Amino acid sequence: MILSGGTGTRLWPLSREGYPKQFWPLVSARTMLQETASRAAGPGFAPPMVVCNEAHRFLVAEQLRAADIADARILLEPAGRNSAPAIAAAALLQAAEDPEAVLWLMAADAAIADLPALHEALDRAVEAARAGLIVTFGMKPTVAETGYGYIEVGPALTGVAGVHSVARFVEKPSAQRAADFLAGRRHLWNSGMFVATAATLVAELRRHAPEVISSVEASLAAAQRDLGFVRLGAAAFKAAPAISIDYAVMEKTTLAAVVPADIGWSDLGSWAAMWDASAKDAGGNVAQGPVEMVDSEGCYVRSEGILTGIVGLKDTVVVTTEDAVLVMPRSRAQDVKLLVEKLRAAGRKEATEHRRIYRPWGHYEGLIQGDRFQVKKIQVRPGQKLSLQKHFHRAEHWVVVNGTAVVQRDAESHLLRENESIYLPLGCIHRLENPGMIPLTLIEVQSGAYLGEDDIVRIEDTYGRS
Repeated sequence: MILSGGTGTRLWPLSREGYPKQFWPLVSARTMLQETASRAAGPGFAPPMVVCNEAHRFLVAEQLRAADIADARILLEPAGRNSAPAIAAAALLQAAEDPEAVLWLMAADAAIADLPALHEALDRAVEAARAGLIVTFGMKPTVAETGYGYIEVGPALTGVAGVHSVARFVEKPSAQRAADFLAGRRHLWNSGMFVATAATLVAELRRHAPEVISSVEASLAAAQRDLGFVRLGAAAFKAAPAISIDYAVMEKTTLAAVVPADIGWSDLGSWAAMWDASAKDAGGNVAQGPVEMVDSEGCYVRSEGILTGIVGLKDTVVVTTEDAVLVMPRSRAQDVKLLVEKLRAAGRKEATEHRRIYRPWGHYEGLIQGDRFQVKKIQVRPGQKLSLQKHFHRAEHWVVVNGTAVVQRDAESHLLRENESIYLPLGCIHRLENPGMIPLTLIEVQSGAYLGEDDIVRIEDTYGRS
């Protein structure tokens, strides 16, 4: 079971609410969601169950399909309520089919370098889970990290090799306390991965978090299934307490156990963590994308397209995207969230949105915007189509630059190829479709008194949007 509800704001400006870090390739050519799902593929593993934000449902489905992950079940959260309600939904759904099935719960955005060691630790955790325990994975600390929770390791359990009791959980400590934990060698980082049977999870949620389980049960009873998704009942799910599984169950249960593991784990929760997890040059620098450095050391520099150069910097993070640039000391990496909060308060859309906006059919991105006009680039995946729609305040002109388009304009249907165009007057009913085998790319010029995305009246939609 994969939790994919996070927004990853500490990796701004790359990770934003509309397209968070689990959908980005951070440590390989695959996205973090694909990396995570691929760890649980093959003999002995059932198809994954993913819990995600409703707005990300098609991103999740498309990325799993691209990674050859078949038959995944995707549960849609009507609102983010932290991890306990999400886990409760998956556990209840699985318990109804097979209560003794073992669930491996993990976040969609963590990096793990040593897959064989992970699977060895998982084997021990599964054995303990079948004995009725809820097992977490404790990672051996390498630095006095203040951004992670810790687990104090208790005595070894009899009958299950390599598994210990949990003495206690410790939330993100001060710098001095984290240094003491590192020196004492009795504390491990809390990875946020858990292994337990569906029946055990449901029973402990019912015992320690009855309000969570009752709300989620009502939400599942009201769930709808469409286009392969399980859409949880909104009213009941929103009534569930917003609480993590750590607070709801793990800090209260007598069944908590931990498997110490050294698997090269990182939650990639900051740009400093990205620097730690990346290959470095002789000067300790990390460069990703079109980057040039002179007389710099210990820096993390990433560009998503624009040439980015630095001179004479030390221990600095520089991240460049199409619409934002972040520069800060690596030691201040945890404070990116303060900047994002300031941007939100100022109403800056860059806090939550990228220039490229993803839709079920593909994506679009703004190129130029003026007083009464806007230019966008639109890309439609093969076989996909936009909703049948109209606008009250704008007209549009479409120019095909790659691929083939079928355009419905009122009662007419037009086939357009490269270098051909069509005008859509204000108020006309229209639809765009890609009938071809390659992506369709076109330039859209909008003109009118109001150009907001909410000036769309959907008459018919393949994806169930209103």
